[in-house]
Amino acid sequence: MAGPLAHLKVLDLSRILAGPWAGQVLADFGAEVIKVERPQKGDDTRHWGPPYLKNSAGEDTGEAAYYLCANRGKKSITVDITRPEGQQLILALAKQCDVLLENYKVGGLKKYGLDYDAVRAINPKIIYCSITGFGQTGPYAKRAGYDAMIQGMGGLMSLTGVPEGQPGAGPQKVGVAVADLMTGMYAVSGILAAVIHRDRTGEGQQIDLALLDTQVAWLANQAQNFLTSGKSPERQGTAHPNIVPYQAVPASDGHFMLAVGNDAQFQKFCAIAGLDEIANNPAYASNNARVAARDQLVPLIEQATRRQPAAWWLEKLSDAHVPCGPINTLAQVFADPQVQARGMVVEQDHPIAGRVKTVRNPLGFSASTLQYEQAPPVLGQHTREILQTVLSVGDDEIERLREQGVI
Repeated sequence: MAGPLAHLKVLDLSRILAGPWAGQVLADFGAEVIKVERPQKGDDTRHWGPPYLKNSAGEDTGEAAYYLCANRGKKSITVDITRPEGQQLILALAKQCDVLLENYKVGGLKKYGLDYDAVRAINPKIIYCSITGFGQTGPYAKRAGYDAMIQGMGGLMSLTGVPEGQPGAGPQKVGVAVADLMTGMYAVSGILAAVIHRDRTGEGQQIDLALLDTQVAWLANQAQNFLTSGKSPERQGTAHPNIVPYQAVPASDGHFMLAVGNDAQFQKFCAIAGLDEIANNPAYASNNARVAARDQLVPLIEQATRRQPAAWWLEKLSDAHVPCGPINTLAQVFADPQVQARGMVVEQDHPIAGRVKTVRNPLGFSASTLQYEQAPPVLGQHTREILQTVLSVGDDEIERLREQGVI
């Protein structure tokens, strides 16, 4: 069966990661997503390499891995939106679409006649999702925003890294662009909510989504810790601010993650670790007590875990249903039997490389199986197809537009 959003058509004017990530999720769910790119250059991330996808001869193509991660399932067309004819093509497409995604600076599309008011005038039911660094209002609205700076401004880097006073202390950026990715996911949920609203009322709307707002919103328990206590949380390394022991611990041959979530699990851990005196000590019996005694307790736990290799701990603790896990490299992640059993890698035909691997969408639907039929497109791969099938533009007109650099 078709994906659950097969009835939707999305015009994706976004670039880099937050918007394209949202567009890819919508495409995974079955929506027809038309990605609009600059002629000759395309999305900036096409050039964010190495690494680049290799062809069958083992040679680099022009397709950067960064671009491939966020553009599966889309159809790429090239249109110069700075040209009046290009603007008319975009408006003609927007008239037939359910959703428009864009991440230009505030007011950036108004000068091209492609802002929300202009698009709404021809398609009142459009859901127009605008992603910016700081939103459509406020003193920073005109500023550009990128993931790394948002992780800093939004407080995430104050929570991430080695605790103060220890070797290597200082702010740390998360290893993937989580502010962008979470903004993309909020965009998906917002678009789907707006689709439901439109289905009930017939009314389209604009969605105002900011990277900084998103980063602040998903500080989650750490934000609530501050709002409740008035005290800014500090870096804990791999440790949890509210649960102990819940962190990376040393084995005799490396580290593993120990994630004790309740008192019963702590008792089981202590039995395996030979720490019965700790398990029966009122100073450590409850999580509240363990959090208060973190500085005294954790060294005792680490002294015990250093006695055996990580594999020994993972086997013994898992058998006792004490949550734990290895700290894997990506090579180990994709070799993991659970990851392989869940089919987390999909392979698709690619017009240049022959085949390309991407990571599948983590959602599974029982009644509407997701289809991964379209690999991340090469630049302008579908320009002719979309102009012909969606806008009924003839071959001669397409060639004229191409010769003039409009497409």
